[in-house]
Amino acid sequence: GEGGGMAARNDESKEPERKFDVPQSLSFPRMEEEVLKFWEDTDAFEESLRLSEGRPEYTFYDGPPFATGTPHYGHLLAGTIKDTVTRFAHQNGHHVVRRFGWDCHGLPVEYEIDKAHNIRDRQQVLEMGIGTYNDLCRGIVSRYTKEWEATVTRLGRWISFKNDYRTMEPWYMESVWWVFSQLFEKNLVYRGFKVMPYSTACATPLSNFEASQNYKDVSDPAVVVSFPLLDDPNVSLVAWTTTPWTLPSNLALCVNPDLEYVKVRDVASNVRYVVGKDRLMELFPVMKTKKWKPAKASEVYEILETYRGTDLVGWRYTPLFPYFATSHATAFRVVADGYVTNDAGTGIVHQAPAFGEDDYRVCMANGILGRDEEPPCPLDANARYTSEVPDYEGVHVKEADAAIMRDLKARGRLVVKDVLLHSYPFCWRSDTPLIYRTVPSWFVRVEQMRERLLANNAQTRWVPEHVQEGRFRNWLADARDWAISRARFWGTPIPLWTNEDFSEVVVVSSIQDLADKSGVTVEDLHRETVDAVTIPSSRGGPPLRRVDEVFDCWFESGSMPYAQQHYPFENRERFEANFPADFIAEGLDQTRGWFYTLMVLSTALFDKPAFKNNVVNGLVLAEDGKKMSKRLKNYPDPNDVMARHGADALRVYLINSPVVRAESLRFSGEGVSSVVREALIPWYNAFRFFMQSAQRWEQATERTFVPSAEVAISSTNDVDVWIKASLNDLITTVHREMGAYRLYNVLPRQLRFLEELTNWYVRLNRVRLKGGAGDEEARLGLNVLYTVLLDMTVLMAPFTPFFAEYLYQRLRALYVPAGDEAPDAKGVATSVHFVMLPQPNPSMHNEVSVRRMQVMQQAVELGRVARERRNISLRMPLRKLNVVSRDQQVLDDLLALKNYLVSESTLNVRELELSLDEQSWCRLSANPDGSKLGRRLGKRMVEVKAALAAMSHDSISDFIRNGSAEVAGETLQIDEVFVKKEFTGDSTQYEAGVSDEMLVVLDCEQDQGMLDEFIAREVVTRIQQLRKSAKLQPTDRVEAFYAISGPHAADVGRALREQAQLMASTLRMVPLPAEVRPELSVAVAEGAGAMSEEAHGTELSLWLCRPQVRVDEASVLAAVGGDAARARLALMYTRTLPPEALEGGRVAFVADGREVSLAVGEHVFADTTALLSAKGAG
Repeated sequence: GEGGGMAARNDESKEPERKFDVPQSLSFPRMEEEVLKFWEDTDAFEESLRLSEGRPEYTFYDGPPFATGTPHYGHLLAGTIKDTVTRFAHQNGHHVVRRFGWDCHGLPVEYEIDKAHNIRDRQQVLEMGIGTYNDLCRGIVSRYTKEWEATVTRLGRWISFKNDYRTMEPWYMESVWWVFSQLFEKNLVYRGFKVMPYSTACATPLSNFEASQNYKDVSDPAVVVSFPLLDDPNVSLVAWTTTPWTLPSNLALCVNPDLEYVKVRDVASNVRYVVGKDRLMELFPVMKTKKWKPAKASEVYEILETYRGTDLVGWRYTPLFPYFATSHATAFRVVADGYVTNDAGTGIVHQAPAFGEDDYRVCMANGILGRDEEPPCPLDANARYTSEVPDYEGVHVKEADAAIMRDLKARGRLVVKDVLLHSYPFCWRSDTPLIYRTVPSWFVRVEQMRERLLANNAQTRWVPEHVQEGRFRNWLADARDWAISRARFWGTPIPLWTNEDFSEVVVVSSIQDLADKSGVTVEDLHRETVDAVTIPSSRGGPPLRRVDEVFDCWFESGSMPYAQQHYPFENRERFEANFPADFIAEGLDQTRGWFYTLMVLSTALFDKPAFKNNVVNGLVLAEDGKKMSKRLKNYPDPNDVMARHGADALRVYLINSPVVRAESLRFSGEGVSSVVREALIPWYNAFRFFMQSAQRWEQATERTFVPSAEVAISSTNDVDVWIKASLNDLITTVHREMGAYRLYNVLPRQLRFLEELTNWYVRLNRVRLKGGAGDEEARLGLNVLYTVLLDMTVLMAPFTPFFAEYLYQRLRALYVPAGDEAPDAKGVATSVHFVMLPQPNPSMHNEVSVRRMQVMQQAVELGRVARERRNISLRMPLRKLNVVSRDQQVLDDLLALKNYLVSESTLNVRELELSLDEQSWCRLSANPDGSKLGRRLGKRMVEVKAALAAMSHDSISDFIRNGSAEVAGETLQIDEVFVKKEFTGDSTQYEAGVSDEMLVVLDCEQDQGMLDEFIAREVVTRIQQLRKSAKLQPTDRVEAFYAISGPHAADVGRALREQAQLMASTLRMVPLPAEVRPELSVAVAEGAGAMSEEAHGTELSLWLCRPQVRVDEASVLAAVGGDAARARLALMYTRTLPPEALEGGRVAFVADGREVSLAVGEHVFADTTALLSAKGAG
């Protein structure tokens, strides 16, 4: 099939005649499926691990995903980066264990169960039973593992699913217990009240980094509410809020001690208010309108008194609601704090300490709350009012806003009602608005670790670096204590056993430790098992019971380095020898997630970072720039993309994009398709051309092509030396940049080399590799091309694992082992992924060769641009190419590669002239760069501009050469001016391409000989296209016959006859007129159509026919003594012979009872061309 077949190789049974068989085109997806089967059949990944045993370990941590959904492009991107880096590490001499992991606990799983079973609150779970609930959770955590494994495997990622880890396994949970116990014993754990982001749908607090993951623009009520003073009820303080639902819990009002406040009279209502002087517009919204003019102020308000914030401190006011009016004796007064600003609201902030971090802090600092006093929080776990607020009991806070505003308005306390559009945090899992509320939580003391976190962060390398030094460093510098507990069910239980008032606390570090302390041995560590276990009190009190909470799932994933190896209970030596990990990679969103928790726990446990290198990827967006959405279906299914274009193309597209710089990528299916079109197909065509040329060489020489690195190294051919040097530079670059984890510098260079190989080396060498310069030159070139293709295949293996394998298996078929190579040696190894990467070879480094080729490439590109401008096809030869440069080195470089520069495959010119005399062909002019000189020169700019305009060609040339010049008394640098080079030759005859280094001038006048050659090349191209459409191999011999018609048919026919040798040099045959086509010949391909404008649109018909044995009837008649009957029998017999029957030099047979012997080349001929040549025709 098109995939070309893939199976474990058996060298003894290899069919030599089939080793060169490669399809004309390749279905990359089908090929990849065959490679996958080959890897599976040969257990390739496990074999790579066996072969690398004993090598230095390379440690990689795979951040565990949830299996409650299918993988998306973000997962595939991170997976591709991980696979590329770990494959590279293996091929760079390391043993790389790769284990897949699954995040099994936490809100994502519980939320799915709550939705499926219509569970709205905590009580329903308790009534159902924690064991039943957790069984439901356990049942869905692996829902999509098969889909994950299929997609990850299809992507080409080598990672073990058999040896995976799951955060719900008891051995994993036991290591999490050990991590926590270490923190507890280091006094890094405490219980406290803290205002936390809280998901009302999931009934649990979230960490700050979880709360920052899902902001949305929403409209909320924005109200100004009055608080009458106790001492003067006719005067009210006014506060602004966007959360009316917090007002029933108000305990204080806060002002800024240094801001100015005013008592104003509302002219319309005659009511008096106290408000921030700069915030009057909140009290009088008309001031925000376009029609407002300060002159109208007296019509709206009157300022009665002015105060500083400190003057208001201690003022007491009437509680807004009665619910807590008697329970907090020191409440309902004005306090001051610097967090109040005058850029929003009224300059007076209402304090509900249960629902705001600053509120809680301010109320504690001012004695409104006692040290261990819980603030009034009249909400249940799902944020519905409790009986403490009877007027709204059972109502969700967000639904209570309207009723509260209605009641306030009825009581005359609602001064202004408005709507505010602002960015607000939503729960990342349930997609519902978060609230902030005080909850009792278990915390890790992160704030006291800040300096160590920053120091450990400095020991790591992040790519790109700005994420480490910017976003992550800032997050660490402001790190808050981490709330690690969740009031949930499906998670690792926090291993603390306490009495009721928490005065006695026991931490448990393992299953054995629990057995020792409780007398109970358990096999599972989930709540349904351990909640029933009690520990005797050491004080003689009631038995200690486990605290209600489970761990935040981020604590579990942050414990992954230890728990995946069941450290410290197992694998102690292996873990400690390989910690920190060499490498991790995840998305930018993990800056405040997994990256953070890894760093916090490793710092707390070992005062080390958890990793040495971190590649951070950006976000993959839909093509329209929006977030990818399953609901909107605004992106193609990843599996469909791989089925259509192949995984290699997807991998290259992702890694060769801005996402590896932590920037966003707008995903495009066309972008993946372009990788196939622009990289993989040309690479395949270069390989296919090599195979066809090697097969031709074997047939021509009747020898076996045996690749030899020594022969390749020995070649001194200019282009061979260049491609070897360029490959060596690439190998150096790949090792350097991959060593620094800069993937974004690696693939572009590899793709550029592929372009050099396919568009330059193969094109420049095509005739030579096909034997045009002799078989020995072809052998040299084929060895170089084989070596380059093989090294490139190994070098690209981590990036394009499928296609690299496909090519390697076919190149390996030509390799002849020496007999003493290692099992992972190049050519011997059964998979390319076992082969060590090529290393830089200093002897291959050749700056001169690389420079010469770059100069020639620039000249060719300029020449092609000139051709395109004149609309002259590359098939049309031109008389002369002039290259003009002021740099002798440029001209010397072009002279060294003259034959390539003028060849048919590059610029197709007959003569080359090189010149230093720029002035004869162009004019230089200079202008100042205003952005650089404007400020420095000021008014002198006019004078300098005029002086530049007056400079001669030679003066500007000297300016360029020296890098600076004195102009009108000012010293200017060359990068401060714009230099323009303008062609001044005869534009009717010449077309020029211009660059800073050179001027390439083509003589575009054409004579009849050039036109004839163009016509011949057009016919050659048509024949080659017919061969391709017929799927003929280069070794398949055919004869070509043509028919032409039209007014200019005679001229075209003459051109084809005169250019017969040119056509033969390419086709290895001469196309013949249709009149000489054998009567019984069989066409394998045919085509017809009008020729180009240069051939006057002459109609051309072509037939490609199998060669047919031909006879010279007159000489055969003479050979049989003039016997016409026997001659006819001889003619009938020879027509049935295949051309191979003539290889002996004579054809002998019996005709009419007598033997006839005919000589090849005299009586009988292999084909029509041979017959016509013998007769001097054609």
